[in-house]
Amino acid sequence: LSSLHLKDEKTKPDANGAVIKADDNIEKTEDEEKEDRAAQSLLNKLIRSNLVDTTNQVEVLQRDPTSPLYSVKSFEELRLKPQLLQGVYAMGFNRPSKIQENALPMMLAEPPQNLIAQSQSGTGKTAAFVLAMLSRVEPGNKYPQCLCLSPTYELALQTGKVIEQMGKFYPELKLAYAVRGNKLERGQKISEQIVIGTPGTVLDWCSKLKFIDPKKIKVFVLDEADVMIATQGHQDQSIRIQRMLPRDCQMLLFSATFEDSVWKFAQKVVPDPNIIKLKREEETLDTIKQYYVLCNNRDEKFQALCNIYGAITIAQAMIFCHTRKTAGWLAAELSKEGHQVALLSGEMMVEQRAAVIERFREGKEKVLVTTNVCARGIDVEQVSVVINFDLPVDKDGNPDNETYLHRIGRTGRFGKRGLAINMVDSKHSMNILNRIQEHFNKKINKLDTDDLDEIEKITN
Repeated sequence: LSSLHLKDEKTKPDANGAVIKADDNIEKTEDEEKEDRAAQSLLNKLIRSNLVDTTNQVEVLQRDPTSPLYSVKSFEELRLKPQLLQGVYAMGFNRPSKIQENALPMMLAEPPQNLIAQSQSGTGKTAAFVLAMLSRVEPGNKYPQCLCLSPTYELALQTGKVIEQMGKFYPELKLAYAVRGNKLERGQKISEQIVIGTPGTVLDWCSKLKFIDPKKIKVFVLDEADVMIATQGHQDQSIRIQRMLPRDCQMLLFSATFEDSVWKFAQKVVPDPNIIKLKREEETLDTIKQYYVLCNNRDEKFQALCNIYGAITIAQAMIFCHTRKTAGWLAAELSKEGHQVALLSGEMMVEQRAAVIERFREGKEKVLVTTNVCARGIDVEQVSVVINFDLPVDKDGNPDNETYLHRIGRTGRFGKRGLAINMVDSKHSMNILNRIQEHFNKKINKLDTDDLDEIEKITN
């Protein structure tokens, strides 16, 4: 597949025309970082070398209850064009993932059916909707037939890569990127059959610049809807694009989470949908031993950490801090003590973060210091200790139980025993910990010197 030429605009000229780089060092609040879902999603794509074998059960709700439920266990059953099947196998997919088993028959059915699907990163959903788009294209028609919206330039490029890999044996198919910095001549019509881009640019190409005739679009994909609607304006732009499309255009929407705002949005852009949801998995804390350590201030917390350190470095550990500043300070202090530590921080470029995670995964560093935000979705099989240097709280200072579960759930994975140690440095944080205990109905014991032998056993 060929694609149009792109240049990224990371810099912007000032009033005098000089180019100034955006200042990446401004300290963001934890809340602002939480909104950086696009960067998180991109990171997950970069660090996933293979599909996640999710244990979640998939729940399928069909809009037509009379049609038989249909799932596939092999790609051959889908009767794909030979050059697409070849592309699928060349990408290393031997059999469909759980989400693909259910989604692909729906996406490829005749007449086309609409779909709203929930799937976490790494479950193969990009490959699934790419396969649907490539299957619907008429290569002889030299105009856009499939339109895919991504929340950011970088995520659009990642999806583009999947299209190029899967369409490797289908040279007649061409791909265009509707993203900032891709300037076309006014009045030009696009001959590429697939267009992938961000909502603002795609809207311009469809309405103002008329590069795309929206009435000829057969498949409309809205990827990462939860990330999309976190960005001001993207929601309205997506709805405006959807309204220009023909009634029989197939609408496919994907989202990792399904909070109310995402549902409302999905129902506006996808009429009469089939729905695929992940049943919420009951995460269990049964295999994780939880302790707390009483301290009076940050320095005492650091001292306590150094005392535990000998026991924990046998295994791999993740240490969570509330802000970038604390994470940076802690990593520097541990390094001064001669410990090998990796720091994962929000101001790093996504590619740098991916490199840090890769080194940690390979065991080059035994300890990873990070904030909540960076650690979403990181699965490192050999992590057996999680330390909450700061307890997780929400923006109002209340216990953030979901984040607590998410953090300590990094350990004790795959049925192995794990360990969580919470640092408590005030009455307030003891109160937070007590409320966390109540929420999970699980006792968290005080860590005594004798427990260090127990820790060594767990982590050995």
